[in-house]
Amino acid sequence: MPDFDGLLARNRAWSEALRARDPEFFKRLSEQQAPQYLWIGCSDSRVPANQIIDMAPGEVFVHRNVANVVVHTDLNCLSAIQFAVDVLKVRHILVVGHYGCGGVQAVLEKRRLGLVDNWLRHVDDVRREHAEALRTIADPRLRHARLCELNVIEQAANVCQSTVVRDAWERGQPLSVHGWIYSLENGLVHDLGIDVDDTPMLGPCRQQALAQLATPPGDDATARPRPAPAG
Repeated sequence: MPDFDGLLARNRAWSEALRARDPEFFKRLSEQQAPQYLWIGCSDSRVPANQIIDMAPGEVFVHRNVANVVVHTDLNCLSAIQFAVDVLKVRHILVVGHYGCGGVQAVLEKRRLGLVDNWLRHVDDVRREHAEALRTIADPRLRHARLCELNVIEQAANVCQSTVVRDAWERGQPLSVHGWIYSLENGLVHDLGIDVDDTPMLGPCRQQALAQLATPPGDDATARPRPAPAG
């Protein structure tokens, strides 16, 4: 593990290596930002957005918070969405959770962590809404995986219900919202089947994504890739 004093040296080495491969890289990067994707993910240090989908700096606009939560009173998240949609004109919003999320685990175990407990109440709302489905999963590890999935679906639905996204759809702006989940076990991202590009689609897409979760999670708690949506 690099020590703190070595971080600036590592930065210089990274910059020099990148400029050696592509002398114009930073010049191009400084002149414009035109990403097609907004990534809303968890703050977990093991879930780096650009690396996971193999995108270069400048190609993904990123907002992260504990347990990838989207709520309509969070001006930080809403401002990121508004800037991405109205200014950068992104075409896709990716809500990306991950298996093994510590925030989700704390909710399931009813553990007190401090101030963050207030934030995690939003995940607890998801748990309570789907309490019956979660109760049918006996294995705690698989129950945790399922709540991680449910949380992604509900947070993606919250994005769709935001005024920024609804206004974009009303004016005909091309924009899609997607729900994905990442596995720390193998580095793969799975599509949870919620892909919405206009307001009327939200209800049916959400129900279909929830229906696809009716079968138990995979034995490795990473779940198998979901079947493609019908139609």
